[in-house]
Amino acid sequence: MSTHDHPLDPVSPPAAQPSEHQAQAPAQPAFPDARAIALPHLCVVEVLGPDAGTFLQGQLTQDALSMQPSQARAGGYCSAKGRLLANFVMLHPDEDRWFLLTHADLQEALVKRLRMFVLRAKCSVQARQDLGVFGEHGTGLGLWSVRTFIPSGADAGEQPNPAWAMGWWGGRTLWIASQASSPPADGDHSAASAQEAWRHADVLAAWPWIEAATVDQFVPQMINFELLGGVNFRKGCYPGQEVVARSQYRGTLKRRMALFVLPAHTTPRAAAGLELFHSEDPGQPAGMVVNAGHDDKAGTQHHLLAEVKLSAMTGGTLHLGAPQGPQLQPLPLPYPIPSETEA
Repeated sequence: MSTHDHPLDPVSPPAAQPSEHQAQAPAQPAFPDARAIALPHLCVVEVLGPDAGTFLQGQLTQDALSMQPSQARAGGYCSAKGRLLANFVMLHPDEDRWFLLTHADLQEALVKRLRMFVLRAKCSVQARQDLGVFGEHGTGLGLWSVRTFIPSGADAGEQPNPAWAMGWWGGRTLWIASQASSPPADGDHSAASAQEAWRHADVLAAWPWIEAATVDQFVPQMINFELLGGVNFRKGCYPGQEVVARSQYRGTLKRRMALFVLPAHTTPRAAAGLELFHSEDPGQPAGMVVNAGHDDKAGTQHHLLAEVKLSAMTGGTLHLGAPQGPQLQPLPLPYPIPSETEA
């Protein structure tokens, strides 16, 4: 499809030159089209108003005020104990607006809790049910780079519905767009299979999503979130900051997230919140599943991300759900974990 024929016109410049690990953004990503995958397990929360940035600056692990429209960031929302109530991808599409792309299980609770702390701030927090999250393979946007598109050929006086494309792990693209932009479903089974394959790809990329079963379970470092850019240690205060900082600088971190594989046809089935047990200390859990995924086209194995005691990774075996449960085989992460001296 030529640029002239494309249904969306870019209204923001490409992000800064990507690193050697990022693909150069093409002149024109293609959306909506049949390749896009609706991702109903993800959703959008909007924070809007002249005080929105200042409000988020005091609530989240990320520096909201320094964000630019051309770049997304990871961010988290912690309890006073420093444990994640939600994590998200943050976008700053215009001066007074932020989008938090998070797990759909958390949308209602996240909106409710953020609203509790708005107080006199001039901003609103709402679930954007009219916006959907979509995924696409191979558009080549650099990781975290964002481009904004508006429909071309809109009727005079009609308010266009923008769409936002963001470079994602594994050479993929995440889109935020009107639910009306959803491409035609190619059958329920096909759609479900594509969605599960997308979740599986997130697991293989070692990107964690907090789900309902894991709310208030993990300090960000337990799921490697600071390694993924989800924590800014130079910004001002936010709920749980003291605990997060102490874990980073005082050597108190005893758990990390790791990637595992196990046969697909096992009981119990891997799922977020399921506990792990170690052969040398079976009386207490050694970790917890963060996310799990399976791709029907990739074979008969399940992959999962789990938060695990570091001591449990140096010997013995780890088992899913019970001390005699299926044995987990560790796999290399796609990014390095710093040693205690490097941290």
